[in-house]
Amino acid sequence: MNTHKVSDTVEEFHRNNGFSDLVIDGSNSAVHRKRETSRKEAEDKSHLPELEAAYAKILRQLGEDTDREGLLRTPLRAAKAIQFLTKGYHETIDDILNNAIFDEDHDEMVIVKDIDMFSLCEHHMVPFFGKVHIGYIPNKKVVGLSKLARIVEIYSRRLQVQERLTKQIAVGIAEALQPKGVAVVIEAAHMCMVMRGVQKMNSRTVTSAMLGIYLEDPKTREEFLTLSQRA
Repeated sequence: MNTHKVSDTVEEFHRNNGFSDLVIDGSNSAVHRKRETSRKEAEDKSHLPELEAAYAKILRQLGEDTDREGLLRTPLRAAKAIQFLTKGYHETIDDILNNAIFDEDHDEMVIVKDIDMFSLCEHHMVPFFGKVHIGYIPNKKVVGLSKLARIVEIYSRRLQVQERLTKQIAVGIAEALQPKGVAVVIEAAHMCMVMRGVQKMNSRTVTSAMLGIYLEDPKTREEFLTLSQRA
């Protein structure tokens, strides 16, 4: 699958899932990004009182005394924590990739594996966490390796399901680099399965997303899967 087909796949994913805001817009200036960040920080601060009150109400409904010493500041701490855990809503790939994409005549596979990932399940708002493995084949452009971990952070710091998270990471990288192909595998443990429900302590969920040559060429896909799982 060529780069044009990768772009078609990305555009279709945007249309079907409402992620048109993920497109990298090179016209965005540093001034715009700084202004946007400041606006989001101001919004977070303005929302804190309502979030704090909501957590206080939850605690009281559970039968707790919100005036006891251990809980006096818990609603505020919880409000700040949930804002941090969902900060990905306020971040874009364009923000983190600024000046980190380089012209490079390299067309062999690049793999970054064992990227730590923490997220919140959107069904119960309990954590799921694990490892992300990313591979891509450049098309004359490469990205600073740490930026791949930052892309994982953007999408994992939202209310998520693992299947969508996997696809979002792959599409985000494809948007930014227009590579020949992108592959993403996530292996995660879900607290909604461990702490409640079926309570299966050792269960793991594995999801993958393949774009471009990884989807079309079984040998390329197998090479990625072998290398990403190798100790």
